[in-house]
Amino acid sequence: MSEGFPKDHLESLWAPWRVEYFQRPADSSRDFLLEAANTSDDAAHFVVARRKATFLMLNRYPYASGHMMAVPYRKVAGMEELNEQESMEIWGLCLHAQRLLRAAVRAQGFNVGVNLGSAGGAGCAEHLHFHIVPRWEGDSNFMPVIAGTRLIPDALERVYRALLAADSNLI
Repeated sequence: MSEGFPKDHLESLWAPWRVEYFQRPADSSRDFLLEAANTSDDAAHFVVARRKATFLMLNRYPYASGHMMAVPYRKVAGMEELNEQESMEIWGLCLHAQRLLRAAVRAQGFNVGVNLGSAGGAGCAEHLHFHIVPRWEGDSNFMPVIAGTRLIPDALERVYRALLAADSNLI
């Protein structure tokens, strides 16, 4: 390998869908989770499943292909604010997401968690949401370590369609 690797060999990584993240106007009052909770257009917000008090959606800016979020409709910041139905449903959706991801993208493992408060890493601290991130044996590579870059190998729309198909087959 040359001394310039990876720069000499990987000059450009194309991720055209990310431009909407960088070009969107800064709006701290916008709550994309509340928008998804109240939408009548699930596909526009990548909502995969709905329950009475919670819903499951694909993360538009994922850590891995198929990264999902389980969210209460009600805007609460902390887990202690969830009522019993929300608590049960949100956990049930975390389990449902794992079943869907095994079927749709053949996930072999998962990172499941919640970031509480901005100090805890929450990007939308005022609206609690659980992350369900699929993982695969050998999915770690040099890109995050050397280049500080994640590779998402699949398009959101294709993963969304696969999750919907898996959801209809599991019912």
